[in-house]
Amino acid sequence: MSYRDLRNFTEMMRGLGYVRLISMENFRNPNFPLVAEVLKWLVKRYDPSADIPSDTDTEQDRVIFIKSVAEFMATKAHIKLNTKKLYQADGYAVKELLKVTSVLYNAMKTNITENDDSTGDDENTSITFDISSRISELKEARRLASEITSKGAGLYDLLGKEVDLREQRTMVIARQLEINDVESSLGASIKAVENEIRKTLHMLDNVASDEANLEAKIEKKRNELERNQKRLQTLQSVRPAYMDEYEKLEEDLQKLYDAYLIRFRNQAYLESQLEEYNRVEQDKSEETESKLNEMAMKLKSEEKQSLFLDNRGEDEDESETDSEEDDEDAENQDRPNARRNRPTAAGTGGRVQGNMMGNISECMMTFMAWASGSRAVWKAWTVSFRLKWWEMSERTSTDPLDTKSRAAG
Repeated sequence: MSYRDLRNFTEMMRGLGYVRLISMENFRNPNFPLVAEVLKWLVKRYDPSADIPSDTDTEQDRVIFIKSVAEFMATKAHIKLNTKKLYQADGYAVKELLKVTSVLYNAMKTNITENDDSTGDDENTSITFDISSRISELKEARRLASEITSKGAGLYDLLGKEVDLREQRTMVIARQLEINDVESSLGASIKAVENEIRKTLHMLDNVASDEANLEAKIEKKRNELERNQKRLQTLQSVRPAYMDEYEKLEEDLQKLYDAYLIRFRNQAYLESQLEEYNRVEQDKSEETESKLNEMAMKLKSEEKQSLFLDNRGEDEDESETDSEEDDEDAENQDRPNARRNRPTAAGTGGRVQGNMMGNISECMMTFMAWASGSRAVWKAWTVSFRLKWWEMSERTSTDPLDTKSRAAG
């Protein structure tokens, strides 16, 4: 991009009569809307009947627009444009736009010069140039130029072969033609043409027969289609014999399905309630078992404490009893034994632990086991009760006072 290119482009557009003033600062940055507007105006100035897409909102639309303009200029004006530079819409696009504007501007100057020479108008006359009125002449001139070029190339090739063809042409011209050969060649040509005509007529006859066969097949298929349609209508109008039973069975099936849905919902609800009840019972049983364990531990500790206190009291009683017996032995030795000691009854001096009322904790455990109604709780209470009974029986059998009384007896 150069300052001269920008200046020339702005001056040419102003000379061509572009409605908008173009500044040299418009192309400092990419300006695609201005480039698109200029391209549309130049295409319409070159060919008013040109059909160029005008949508440039999206990227795809802009690409299609640039391609269409480039193809139009390449086919109509033989001007090759660089689409990438046009899409950049900056100073590099000005160089591509100059290719089109320079052609139009030079044509306008030529037209103005011819008008000045022919009419001699004043210099202040407004510049008007409309190339649309001579579009047909330009197309015809372009066609003739291309045809002249192709014809000239063909003529040049033929002239290059003239040296070889001259001798053959001279020999053919110098040879005498025989009437028989001419007649035989003409007869062969006539027969070949007749054969071609015969083949063509036969093909035409076959075409007619093929057409008749196709029409017959089409008519046959049409009749078959009508019969099938009538049969279909008849079948649709007739009610099957099993339709009543089918509808009845369908109603029964619907009723059974509704009953099944109700029972399925009830079963699901009852199962959920059963699970909830089992969970609550499990929680209750666990809570009761934990409470019973706590009470058993508490009772066990209380029993240990009471057993310790009982053992301590028994030791004190034994010591007192031993001292009294020693005193009695001393007195008996001092005085004669006037009477015979009566043997004490077996087990009279022993002490029996326990009472008829039992422990209040045992009553509470029994009541809780009965109230809970749990088999596991009842079993646990039974085991604990048996253990306590065994401990009480062992403690009674090992009582020292009871042993001494049995020995005295």
